[in-house]
Amino acid sequence: MNSRALDYDTVATPNDSARAPHTEPASAAARFLSVKQVAEYLDIHEKKVYALAAEGALPATKVTGKWLFPRDLIDQWIMESAHGGVLTDRLIVAGSDDPLLYRAIMQLANEIQAHGLVSYNSTGTQLGLSLLARRRADVCAIHWGPAAESQQRHLAVIRPYPQQRDWVMERAFYREQGLILGPGLRPAGQDPAPLFAEGVRWAMRQEGAGSQRFLREALAHHGVDPASLRVSARAYSEREAAALVATGQADVAPGARAAATEFGLEFFPIGWEAFDLVLMRGVYFRTLFRKLIEQLRGTECQRWAQLLGGYDFSDAGKVIWSG
Repeated sequence: MNSRALDYDTVATPNDSARAPHTEPASAAARFLSVKQVAEYLDIHEKKVYALAAEGALPATKVTGKWLFPRDLIDQWIMESAHGGVLTDRLIVAGSDDPLLYRAIMQLANEIQAHGLVSYNSTGTQLGLSLLARRRADVCAIHWGPAAESQQRHLAVIRPYPQQRDWVMERAFYREQGLILGPGLRPAGQDPAPLFAEGVRWAMRQEGAGSQRFLREALAHHGVDPASLRVSARAYSEREAAALVATGQADVAPGARAAATEFGLEFFPIGWEAFDLVLMRGVYFRTLFRKLIEQLRGTECQRWAQLLGGYDFSDAGKVIWSG
């Protein structure tokens, strides 16, 4: 798939003359349309179809040198280009929290100003997927266990949703996961046992959050019963977990290195995880989503990734799942 996008101010209609799509393409039942059929369907010249496909404006793929256009994505493209941009000018991101993703979203919101709405609701992985399945979110950020097992685990966590047949999963980055620590609590060496002592106060994440899942597996590896830990607070995002430690309401919290660095806290590394973005196939071509990906890989966000630490972009942009 070619993922380059149109400028959101220029896609209000699928052609320059704003004519309605032709209602009788050459093959009304075809799942994939040819250039000629798309031209008939959109009532535009074939040269315009070639140009839009080459620019990445139309969802298309090349098979043995010929352009093919998935009909359902063409219909989705038309819908998202209609109604004054009511869909193309909105991007709601839910799911897992991450400081770098938050930075990219805020940069994009500042760039587009009042031309569109970009929002980020840090709900945790499983609630984010439920919102995506109900079309109450456009994108869901997920992480669910060690990086080496991420492809199998991430497919397993989306499989219960029937809507996953129409989803795309794209890798955003890898990040370092572990424990966010208060001042003076970093254990000597690589043994985290002192952090499990009776008097240590923990901020726990909600069930369904990827960081809580990662912590439970780490505790099981060290033979620690989660019920034996002294829980002093509940956090509903990575950054809230770090804030609870920074304000002295907890001594330890599960989270990413970037969140610990952001709050000037110590960090005990446990391992690396994949951080992926799950979205509807039609949203994959939405201008605001492509612009968000550009921001995430842009110079400013890459500078922040180096500053915060714990990021690896070696597989960024890789499509993990496509229906």
